[in-house]
Amino acid sequence: MSKRLEGKVAAITGGNQGIGLGIAQRFLEEGAAVAICYLSDKPGTERVVEGLRSGGGNAVAIQADVSKLADGQRFISETVSQLGELDILVNNAGVEKRANFWDVTEADYDFVLNVNLKGLFFVSQAMVRYLIEAQRPGKIINISSVHEELPFPHFSSYCASKGGVKMLTRNLSIELAPLGITINNIAPGAIETPINKNLLNDPVKLKSLLENIPLRRLGKPEDVASIAAFLASQESSYITGTTFVVDGGLTWNYEEQ
Repeated sequence: MSKRLEGKVAAITGGNQGIGLGIAQRFLEEGAAVAICYLSDKPGTERVVEGLRSGGGNAVAIQADVSKLADGQRFISETVSQLGELDILVNNAGVEKRANFWDVTEADYDFVLNVNLKGLFFVSQAMVRYLIEAQRPGKIINISSVHEELPFPHFSSYCASKGGVKMLTRNLSIELAPLGITINNIAPGAIETPINKNLLNDPVKLKSLLENIPLRRLGKPEDVASIAAFLASQESSYITGTTFVVDGGLTWNYEEQ
């Protein structure tokens, strides 16, 4: 059986842990070469890349702070220079800050929006510019959140950023389609990743959440990676501007306490 991403090259922001790492692993299994970016943990990321390469795949790591325009552009250009070309971008890097709305600081607001929305915007722009210059089609996959739709009290900046990602995806799907570029969202629910470590270590909160998930379990990075592999492949060539919710039924069965 042929691999769905054989010969393709993918760039994944924040691909050194959690969902991004799960996607990188799946893409390699499907035959792609992969570049991941990381913010600061060079030794840890080098170990991750060694693990990714252990199965014989081609993986590289590039330091980049996607909240900075020049870094995001460099991530795309270095991916091309190290791996030869680029077909797929996964905008996975994301952060959140918990606070009552009336206590949110400008610094925390900027931190969340600059990574989750501004960074995604300009990394995607760099990808599109490359594809136009190279006269290639391409695929952009955004890792959004159920909170592009679902309220999340005390995380207002996070919700605003993900709502922005949803509308940006819809808008770019129209603008980029004539270029042969598709763009879609994946909206994960509660996934077992480092960003949810406090939840995973709180039995009371975890039990309450699981009672709101019809499938009665948290998601795993591979649950998200499987839909990412589909969206990165030719099997999804007629899909653009769409959000795929991966949440075990949470969104339509949830009430904030």
